[in-house]
Amino acid sequence: MAGLPLLSAGLSVQIIAPNPLWILPFLLLLALIALMPLLAEKWWQHHYFLFPFPLGAAVVGYYAWGLDNLPRMALSGIEYVSFICLIGSLFVVAGGIHITFKGEAVPKQNTLLLGLGAILANIFGTTGASMLLVRPYIRMNKWRFSPYHIVFFIFVVSNCGGALTPIGDPPLFLGYLKGVPFFWVFSHLWLKWLIGVGALLALFYFVDRRNYLRASVAARAEAERHDVTRVEGLPNLFFLAVILVAVFIEEPLFLREAIMLIAALGSYMTTPKTLHGRNAFTLHPIIEVAVLFAGIFATMVPALDWLDVNASKIGLTDPGSFYWGCGILSAVLDNAPTYLNFLTAAMGTFHLNMENPAHMGIFIAEHSHFLQAISIAAVFFGAATYVGNGPNFMVKSIAEHAGLKVPSFLGYVFKYTLPYLLPILILLWLVFFAFSG
Repeated sequence: MAGLPLLSAGLSVQIIAPNPLWILPFLLLLALIALMPLLAEKWWQHHYFLFPFPLGAAVVGYYAWGLDNLPRMALSGIEYVSFICLIGSLFVVAGGIHITFKGEAVPKQNTLLLGLGAILANIFGTTGASMLLVRPYIRMNKWRFSPYHIVFFIFVVSNCGGALTPIGDPPLFLGYLKGVPFFWVFSHLWLKWLIGVGALLALFYFVDRRNYLRASVAARAEAERHDVTRVEGLPNLFFLAVILVAVFIEEPLFLREAIMLIAALGSYMTTPKTLHGRNAFTLHPIIEVAVLFAGIFATMVPALDWLDVNASKIGLTDPGSFYWGCGILSAVLDNAPTYLNFLTAAMGTFHLNMENPAHMGIFIAEHSHFLQAISIAAVFFGAATYVGNGPNFMVKSIAEHAGLKVPSFLGYVFKYTLPYLLPILILLWLVFFAFSG
């Protein structure tokens, strides 16, 4: 069974239902990404690249010779290039900006910093904002560090904060590539963002103040004496502006991505090595993301196409069910491909095809609540575990290299996600999606 022929990115694309067995490479790769860092962390760090390319190549071969539909895979490749150029360029530019906070942090400073991070996440992306702020945040709090400091940083800066723009979080940028207007995200999600992020910041302030009051009077007095901030690498704001302008360029193909790469190269070449050194900046994190997502973008195509053809048989019928379905899978898998899977399923429920721009326009105009549920779920539930979103493990790794104790995978979930994040997720569901049709 096939969908209608489509014209996307200059390609004539046909959606053909694959054999469901070809979804297994996608599931296997996601399982490896989720479990191997827990079961064999050091081995995985040195051998993660062994799996994405063979699994992806197998699926590409199936589409080329088994389905005779290589243009469909080429479309996914084009989307991968756009995706990795955006987050990669933002990562490089953020690595050229160094922030120094002198002295120790008090609860008000910490809360303001996380709030600032939530805003910056929509400009630098959650990856860029996390890399920009996590090291100064750790230095500020080393005098009374507790694992919750890292967890709430991941909650707010690495995930929930980036729900206002397509730049903010990878799922939303994939939606933008599929035709969701750039400013639709802000206009429809801002209140959900305000409630969710505001509640997290309030909870953090309460927890952090309780921890702060346990410190000695002398230590608290010393902390309150210092409030000095220094920002270096400000010329990189120019390169950031270039990237943001490039986001809006749609034609010709790859011009947007070329501009982003040139901006990233300009930032890297003009930033003093001493500044990169103080940021402990390396390209390893973005190389790892690029390799893993190359496999994801290839292997996820059968799952997306199967959902497109069979969406009406799955049983998801209302925004609330899409909220929980997309959210739960975003927590235990990577939230970017999960977003695409559920967007495909939602549109398929109404006999619409995600690869058809006209169909996307109809879906946004007539079924906006479904898109809102999927979007906010993918971003917010991505904070629920270390594997929900790319920056989560990066932040964890940086904290561990700084000699700090962070929660285990299960400790993260049971000590922080369930008591702090889950009530906010339930609140958003009750207020916005539980009773919507």
